Amino acid sequence: MTDPPSTTAIPTGWRRRIDPRPALRRVRESGIAIVQIVVAATGAYAFAAFVLGHPAPLLAATVTVSSLGLVRDARPRRVLETVVGMLVGILVAELLLLVAGQGWWQLALALGVTLTVARFLSAQASFAIAAGIQALIVMIIPATAPFIRLVDGVIGGIAALLVTALIPRNPHRAALRDARAVFAALDSAAAALVQALRRGDRLRAERGLEKARAIQPLIDDWRSSVESGIAVARISPFLRRRRFELARQERMRAAVELAYRNLRVVARRVVYLCDDGHARPVSADLLAEVFRAADALADSLDDLALEPQARATLLAVAGHLDPEKLLPGAPLGDLNLIGAMRPLVVDLLVATGMTAADARAAVPRI
Repeated sequence: MTDPPSTTAIPTGWRRRIDPRPALRRVRESGIAIVQIVVAATGAYAFAAFVLGHPAPLLAATVTVSSLGLVRDARPRRVLETVVGMLVGILVAELLLLVAGQGWWQLALALGVTLTVARFLSAQASFAIAAGIQALIVMIIPATAPFIRLVDGVIGGIAALLVTALIPRNPHRAALRDARAVFAALDSAAAALVQALRRGDRLRAERGLEKARAIQPLIDDWRSSVESGIAVARISPFLRRRRFELARQERMRAAVELAYRNLRVVARRVVYLCDDGHARPVSADLLAEVFRAADALADSLDDLALEPQARATLLAVAGHLDPEKLLPGAPLGDLNLIGAMRPLVVDLLVATGMTAADARAAVPRI
């Protein structure tokens, strides 16, 4: 684990306003999603217009755009749920159009009924909104025949699901990016805590606690990308070879999330201990060694061969986690800090592939 620089240059003023890198990064990360949407919308429109002879298959294209979107979570279930929501809106509006005709109060009735039905069917607010938008399109734009737009919506939904499987977004790359962000944040928080213990610096300890508390959104992003990748890999013939690696990442992610929660416990104890201003070099060295192993675990994301190295380092640390032997005669607070590191190391050992029982057995009994 390397200590972060004390200061980092942050672009300000006109440099920040005209910096194209964030925009280019957004475009690059959305490249496959844009291709998916273009192919699905164009294909659905062309099929409805030229094969089925529909005069203006608007919904065939709009359903694909709305269901695929540019969000990071592209799992088939989410796409299917959005498609079903839009089809519900189309069907309700088509039925009311046949019964009540077209007009302003009919539009209000269709929108109200659609939103009510959609909220009954799904707890997702986006489901109801998607249904309501499609209902408005049906009620406002006339059609040459009843239920022709429902057929267009079905075509759009099928096209969206097909491109999800045949032109999949790269779940492995997204999961790796999110995993690296989590490990980098863990390393930064741990580095601040190690420095606080070396100096007896409460302010730096509080900064480490703040950094630790800010990691949860990164954990959530990692969970979303891994779960999305696993779901897409189940149906995509092009991602079958990624299923083992994604499953390994999910196992690692679940254990690292528990380790993160235990790091917050450690951080709170460090803040409490540093209130007296005394340096604690033994605890600092121990925590630094734990996160040197975590760095090796992060490197194993790209190279599976490094996983045993991370495990060996953690096992060496685990063997010393007896508070009374490590700090004989120390105050209770110092002993509790070492005790708080025990579940942290156990969770990181599980992340390296050990069973929970074996990981717990590696820590001395107290």
